[in-house]
Amino acid sequence: MKKIGFIGAYDKIDLVIYIAKILTTLGKKVLVVDATTNQKARYVVPAINPTKMYVTEYEEIDIAVGFPNIEDIKKYLGLLEKQELEYDIILVDTDNIEGFNNFSLREALKNYFVTSFDAYSLKKGLEILSGLKTIVSLTKVLFSKEMLKEEDDYLNFLSLGYKIIWNENRIYFPIENGDLSVIYENQRVAKIKFKKLSVQYKDQLEYITEEILEDVSEATIRKAIKIIEKGV
Repeated sequence: MKKIGFIGAYDKIDLVIYIAKILTTLGKKVLVVDATTNQKARYVVPAINPTKMYVTEYEEIDIAVGFPNIEDIKKYLGLLEKQELEYDIILVDTDNIEGFNNFSLREALKNYFVTSFDAYSLKKGLEILSGLKTIVSLTKVLFSKEMLKEEDDYLNFLSLGYKIIWNENRIYFPIENGDLSVIYENQRVAKIKFKKLSVQYKDQLEYITEEILEDVSEATIRKAIKIIEKGV
């Protein structure tokens, strides 16, 4: 079972769900965990009977909301403490150091730091990283209008002295390319549709998916994205 962390104050639950959709289209059993303070998944993912803590199925993705740790998810699903969750991949979205620690993201296969360059996302996101006690390797996922080198340099400057190692590769998403309108429409109709997303957005979804799977080709992932686009 692979565990992947998505860390930061930036609103990223839709990004995580879209990656999960590609993974399930490729035949993987995926759990998305919303371990954020606001629990946005509670409002954008349809659920028949939402309670304080629940797991719901959405377009073949299991989504857990309100759980403080993996152990409580196991209890909810009726598993014993020593039993493993029956998922190929778990994607954890968190915006606080408690979520990072409680879901043992230090042991995750990969951790992504997701941010835009507004003051809140940057400073609140770095506040999470300031709580790290041991060195963690992170990949930057940057939402930006123009994707300037100066922005990346600014993030590097702000994070000096933190217990992090930035991976060399950086993943850029366009922040104003019509994608937000598509995401909002998907939320309104409670569907995951890729057709109107920008080429740049889909390319980066494909790149992250390839990083997570490691042994699946770019061509295979692109084929999965085409299937989602067609709604097959």
